[in-house]
Order: sequence, then C-alpha cells, then structure tokens
Amino acid sequence: MRASSSSSLLMKDQLTIYIFVTVIFVVGIVFGALLVNALTFDQQQDLAVYVQKFAERAGNGMLPEGALSFWDRVLFHGKWLILIWVLGLTVIGMPLVLALDFLKGVLVGFAVGTLVSQYSWKGLLFSLVSVAPPNLLVVPALLIASVSAVSFSLYIIRSRFLNRYGTLGKPFVSHTTTFALMLVIIAGASFVEIFLSPVMLKWVVPLLADVPEGL
Repeated sequence: MRASSSSSLLMKDQLTIYIFVTVIFVVGIVFGALLVNALTFDQQQDLAVYVQKFAERAGNGMLPEGALSFWDRVLFHGKWLILIWVLGLTVIGMPLVLALDFLKGVLVGFAVGTLVSQYSWKGLLFSLVSVAPPNLLVVPALLIASVSAVSFSLYIIRSRFLNRYGTLGKPFVSHTTTFALMLVIIAGASFVEIFLSPVMLKWVVPLLADVPEGL
C-alpha cells in the first residue's frame, strides 16, 4: 500500500515537472529569439558573415570529417547529460538543472532567430534542415533527463529530510538507467547532425545564394 502510494506520488510529480521544465525551455527559446533583436548593427553584421560562410562551406561539402565530428558531437551533448545527471544527485543542483534547460532554449531560439532575421523565410527553411533535425532528438533527451534529475532530487528531499518513504537504491537505478537511454538518443542525434543534416543543407544553401547579407 505504501509502495503504491509512493509510485502515484512520483508519477504526479513527474507530470508536473515535465510541464514546468517544458515551459522553462519554451521561455528560453522566446528569450533567445528576442535576444537577436537586442544585438547592435555591427554584431548582426558579424553574425550574417558567419552564417554566410557556414552556408558556403556546407554547400561546398567542406564540413569537418564525419567520424571525428560524430564523436565530438556525442561528447558535446553527452557533457550536458552528465552534468544534469550529477546535479540530480544533489538537492542544491536542482535549480541548475532548470537553468541548463533555459540555456538550451536560449541557444536554440538564438540560432533560429539569427537565421530568420538574416534570411526571412529562407532562414526558417535553413534552420529546419540545420538546427531542427538533431534538436528533435537532443531536446527531448535533455528534458527527459532533467525531469529524472529533478524528480530524483525531490525524492531525496522527501526520503532523507522529510522521512516520508523508501530507500534511494531503486530510484537511483531508475535515474541512471534513464540517462543511459538518453545517451543512446544523443548518439542518434549526433548521427543525424553529422551525416544527414549536411546532405539536406546542400539542397537549401543555393536558396540563400541570392539573398543579400543582413536582410
């Protein structure tokens, strides 16, 4: 009876956390998109030049070597996951997990906002083949990992500070297993980012060729 009550409480907590984490991420996207408009004219011009050079390199097939870049991207995204996993083991790290979700939203929003501000609807199309594909896997993985981390921190608070239920063994295994599964998803996202996105970029880059920089 006690175990059933604990499970119900955890499920209710996780649903609330999912909503809360998602809202924080969406707010980060909006903030990141608005941040583009806060840049000075010179900064916007520098961004336009960077995006144009990246598009030219992508169109010419001059992106980094696939295998090396794949493991670089797995390591890059994996660091986010590992940091969230570690923060989830501590109560004081819970706010930092939410801060990372907000930061991820800001980065995604800023990237898409930059492309749209420079290339209008063609920038949106460019973002759909460059930013969106890997993030369709990365973002859910990070959000699920964040929910697991926050949920585990809350479990620690209840079990250790409020003496309400259970030991930490099973929740810790569940928490760690979730992160292992998210690492697999991250590897899939890295594969998409390195091997599939460049192919799609080659289709879109010619559309940007006739768009003046800074539009």
